Amino acid sequence: MTAADTHAQAPHAGQLVVVTGMTGAGRSTAAKELEDLGFFVVDNLPPNLLAQTVRLVDEGFGPEQPVAVVVDVRSGTFFSGLQAALAHGVTGRSTTLVFLDASDEVLVRRQEAARRPHPLQEQDRLLDGLSRERDVMAQLRGSADLVIDTTNLNVHELTGRIAAAFGTEDAVRLRVNVISFGFKYGIPVDADYVADMRFIPNPHWVPELRGQTGRDAPVSDYVLDQEGVAEFLEGYVPLLTGVASGYLREGKRFMRVAIGCTGGKHRSVAMAEEIARRLAEEGYAAQAVHRDLGRE
Repeated sequence: MTAADTHAQAPHAGQLVVVTGMTGAGRSTAAKELEDLGFFVVDNLPPNLLAQTVRLVDEGFGPEQPVAVVVDVRSGTFFSGLQAALAHGVTGRSTTLVFLDASDEVLVRRQEAARRPHPLQEQDRLLDGLSRERDVMAQLRGSADLVIDTTNLNVHELTGRIAAAFGTEDAVRLRVNVISFGFKYGIPVDADYVADMRFIPNPHWVPELRGQTGRDAPVSDYVLDQEGVAEFLEGYVPLLTGVASGYLREGKRFMRVAIGCTGGKHRSVAMAEEIARRLAEEGYAAQAVHRDLGRE
């Protein structure tokens, strides 16, 4: 794959996003969403380490790896160097400065709910700390490429704004792992949904199929042709797509669906493959994973 191909697939490849803004405006939420979108994220980075951090990422992951750093007044005296670092382009990367803001009333409410002192509050009121922070941040806010006012945004709406700004088409799709497993080895503890395929006749008892797996065409055909299987798929897959749409609306990017049978070799494998195929046809980044295949 050429560098041009990589850029065509991931518009944010090689990009540096600097997230800053007021305390309580949602910097951590933005950073988490950028991480889910494939960025290498560093929180509370002193500005004088910006160039070194990007260089280390370049060396370790390659210059196409997108990077996001959260820089704010927690850096103390180091914070004053951010404007100069950005102005001089010390990283050599295309850089986007994101500033998160909110009304003082909302910031006070969020900070009090978190029960943490403001970094610039000292012995004064919380509002005094916010006032000092606004003074320090004024120039950065004015030069930001993207200002997001989170006063009236909930967590999911903020992650949606970040995804809309920095997510590729592939990154903002829901990723669905369809995991086959054997009940005799235990149900996957991290599954969001579990379905039992033991209502299907077991290919284990068909001599010519016993040594094969659900990934082999004869076993897959046998399983999918059984009575009730077509009806199950026609009901279950739309249920999953409905849930998947809700996950995306709530800012979730991952879903794990577990499909079980007795040993995790025949029925669950064939059905996991078919369910993943149908979800992929619906536009989801779905793949089948076979946890217990080969254990027998």
